[in-house]
Amino acid sequence: MIIADVTIMNLALPSAQRDLGMSDPTRQWVITTFALGYGGFLLLGGRVGELLGRRLALLTGMVGFAAASVLAGAAVNTGMLLAGRGLQGLFGALFSPAALALLGTTFTLPAERARAFAIFGTVMGSSWSIGLILGGLITDVANWRVALFVAVPLAAIAIAVTMASVPAGRTPAPVAGGTPRERLDIAGALLVTLGVMGLVFGFSRAETHGWGAGATIASLVAGVVLVAAFVAVEARTARPLLPLRIVLHRSRGGAYLAVFAIGSGLFTGLFLLTYYLQTVLGYAPAHAGAAFLPLGVTLIVGVRIVGRLIQRVPIRALLVVGLTSVAAGLAMIGFLRADRSYWTGALPALLLIGFGVGWVMMPANSIATLGAGRDAGVAGGAFMTSQQIGASLGLALFGSIAGAATASYVDSHTAATAHEALVHGFNVAAPIAAGFLLLAAVAVHLVIGPRGATATGGAPAVPAQPTPTPASAGERSCAPLLS
Repeated sequence: MIIADVTIMNLALPSAQRDLGMSDPTRQWVITTFALGYGGFLLLGGRVGELLGRRLALLTGMVGFAAASVLAGAAVNTGMLLAGRGLQGLFGALFSPAALALLGTTFTLPAERARAFAIFGTVMGSSWSIGLILGGLITDVANWRVALFVAVPLAAIAIAVTMASVPAGRTPAPVAGGTPRERLDIAGALLVTLGVMGLVFGFSRAETHGWGAGATIASLVAGVVLVAAFVAVEARTARPLLPLRIVLHRSRGGAYLAVFAIGSGLFTGLFLLTYYLQTVLGYAPAHAGAAFLPLGVTLIVGVRIVGRLIQRVPIRALLVVGLTSVAAGLAMIGFLRADRSYWTGALPALLLIGFGVGWVMMPANSIATLGAGRDAGVAGGAFMTSQQIGASLGLALFGSIAGAATASYVDSHTAATAHEALVHGFNVAAPIAAGFLLLAAVAVHLVIGPRGATATGGAPAVPAQPTPTPASAGERSCAPLLS
């Protein structure tokens, strides 16, 4: 639901802008408002899901997301559309961590875990493809409003399956010392929610108003200060919203860093290639959506390959290969030309980016909740928050670099066409983004360290052991990582 909605809205946005008479600066808020609600509330949503029970969190989140989609699709003005998008993000932040936590705590045996997260990764890749196709086709054949309503049947199916398969009541979780009931860390929740929203808002505003704008600087500074205060509070409170051991765990921390980088690289690549296809090559939305299909296909291929390796190969090797592949895809965008065809220009970049994303997201999803126990929901929320902040930073930083390079090229090449100037901006920004991904790959390699286990909890290159009983599976899956 989340991935399909993001891809559909990106393709449907130009039509919504024309229909509602939005200005270019206002148009950006359709994306930013969702990012603020989603990124800002993920950690809080993860903890609330643990307190209420994952079944209730899933159902409430999906019902709310579907209702918000109807509100956005029925919008009669810009304010109504923005309200619907913000609520979509808010409810998405409730059910997404619960879904990841449920998956991570249900499948604890390494073989089962590998298969479960391979299926999960396949669904993610399919969602990109479905969203791209539906977004383009529905916008061309019907209108952008119908594109937003797609979330309703998806939610209906998911709700029915959840009610039939997920047990009711709070998720059982042992509490140290027999404490009867956990309370919400209100101070931590406020600090991290406002802090992440400040960062996302600042990065988004930098893309449209520049890094030197007063509001951009104030938002980023406030976000950093609030997040720093959140860390200080979490280190001292008895029942933190995000126990620091979750983030400081080397394998999990490396996965968060990898996801932060992959969010930056993926959304930068999608942003640049969307403009290349629609503005430079002149593709209609449906045509552009179909042109992105190879990304979803190679993402699925990457996931399936990793699924066969995940029990035998250390997680840092998988993450580094994935980040390097995405970096190579971004580097290919640096060779785009205004007169180059899709087949020799955009396609190689899409194949490499999709393959790399599959190699990172599948093991990173698994390691995010491995051994987290009753903190699985907030661990999943931290995982998604990392990706959201990375995506916001990537779009803002590399989008602004592309825009500045394009403007500079126009000033120095008076005979250049608009398409040549635009592509020059891509040629400058994409290699810088590729360099950032390579630096992230080195950092992930160092953070996880040489003793990193596999993403399913088993130590690599160890002879097979007898199958453990379900009661001991959780302990066996956590021990190599926590050592």
